[in-house]
Amino acid sequence: MSGYKLSYFPVRARAEPIRLLLADQGASWTDEEVQMADWFSGKTIQVFGQLPKFQHGDFVLYQSNSILRYLGRIYGISGSNNQESALIDMVNDGVEDLRLKYGRLIFFEYETGKEKYIKDLPNQLSAFERILSNNSNGTKFLVGDKISYADYNFLDILHCHIDLDPKCLTSFPLLSAYVERIASRPKLSEYLKSEKRNKRPITPKHKSFSL
Repeated sequence: MSGYKLSYFPVRARAEPIRLLLADQGASWTDEEVQMADWFSGKTIQVFGQLPKFQHGDFVLYQSNSILRYLGRIYGISGSNNQESALIDMVNDGVEDLRLKYGRLIFFEYETGKEKYIKDLPNQLSAFERILSNNSNGTKFLVGDKISYADYNFLDILHCHIDLDPKCLTSFPLLSAYVERIASRPKLSEYLKSEKRNKRPITPKHKSFSL
């Protein structure tokens, strides 16, 4: 098997952590943009009716977190032992919980719930600040001494929240330093500044889209 292909809407959303991982690991891939009209009309077929779709040669995989775990195993960034792997899975599940809350706000409660969401956000972020503090005093990654697929997922959802509220990390020094540290990794930094990333909005305007 050779060659990666990532099929998704012309936005960042759930495909972006996958792109962050691939870019940072020095992989090349092809982005296939799926237009909303084609998706709603049923022209594209997906398992569970969802995207992204990831192809590695003839192998096809759906579900964004499954794709991240698959790539984590390929690049050796899913834990150095069973306990680390379990902790990475746990933290990634925590990121997923936060992403679901963010998605509910953006697509269903933005006009009425933004102020409340931002007010409660420190309660959501404090758990991750504690997780960082328990690993080398917050100077490395979410788990262990090596970046994992969960770090890419977490970096992306933090970027989403910084876009929502630029001051959201003000009271979280470890999270603030974490974002700067991970985003400054050479290959990742290059991707973050690239035109192909920055031309994509974080989320689509179509409210029927599910993050």
